[in-house]
Amino acid sequence: MKKTKFIYLSLIAAAGLVGCSDDDDTVGEIPDESDRAELYVTSGGTGNVSVYDFSTGTPMQYTIAASGSSNEGVFYDENDDELYVVSRSENQVNTYMGVSDFINDPTLEVETGISSESNLNSPRKVAMNGNMIVVSDNADVDEDETTDDGSFYIYTKTDGNITLRNVVTVDFAVWGITFKGNDLLAIVDKTSDLAIFEDFVNTNTVDAEVAASKTITMEGIVRTHGITYDSDDDILVMTDIGSADSDSDGAFHVIENATSKLDMVNDGEMLSVSEQVRVEGENTMLGNPVDVAYDEETGTIFVAEVANGGGRVLAFSEADYSNGGNIAPAVNNSLSGANSLYYYEED
Repeated sequence: MKKTKFIYLSLIAAAGLVGCSDDDDTVGEIPDESDRAELYVTSGGTGNVSVYDFSTGTPMQYTIAASGSSNEGVFYDENDDELYVVSRSENQVNTYMGVSDFINDPTLEVETGISSESNLNSPRKVAMNGNMIVVSDNADVDEDETTDDGSFYIYTKTDGNITLRNVVTVDFAVWGITFKGNDLLAIVDKTSDLAIFEDFVNTNTVDAEVAASKTITMEGIVRTHGITYDSDDDILVMTDIGSADSDSDGAFHVIENATSKLDMVNDGEMLSVSEQVRVEGENTMLGNPVDVAYDEETGTIFVAEVANGGGRVLAFSEADYSNGGNIAPAVNNSLSGANSLYYYEED
């Protein structure tokens, strides 16, 4: 897709985003005016979904008044033009229709679509694989605080319904999830570990307690939360919230050539920090970065930061983060309770 250079910080400031740089560096590029590019961000404080629309010369920010007072977990399905939002207050998956019409004309209302039953307990993130929807749920399964466990709820979307197919229980606390092909990559909360489940939805079809195909320790991370993978660039990004009580000790790790690097590490072993790029420090505004998204066209990394300043949406340009270190975000937008995000760009 041919692109034009974009996101000068002055334009982003006009859209309500605050640039942290005084020079003319760009965050990335914007599609031609007819192409779509949107960042969807949920809030645990308001339940609203904020939409940052980059399809016009001046990026714009809109709000979708999603159901529930607290939402966490968001995914846009371009095939059905539906937005999936996981409600923590209602413990269910809700969908919203007519998103493309809303983007073209924000005076229109996004229509409420189908919902799952309220069978979740403490949902955190959502990922999709075909017509299968997976939600990570960090409720204490065995009600024993001395043991870590969590669940993955697997839903099927067919015939206009979202139906719970089965629940997979694991022996670790869960948080962020993403698909790498048919493999599920899952955060092992309270640790620096990454769990990999091969061919997840096809292998795990009934209620059961299962073990990961492989678990890898990511050297340098204190406590990981957010995760995203991009197959075009073969890049994996994971966040580090450090101490949950601190609003200034967060970081994120970038793993390029992720497939070969993950393949070379055996189950239970460590991926060296030398194989990763770490961004951390007071200039980053990272405290508890709980989710992350990646734009492969520009190399931009978006972060949902829930602690620093009460909540922020941050963007880091590839030119800045490629060498790691204590870098300032190219974009900093205050958003109370920001806790999950999803980036969509039209092919």
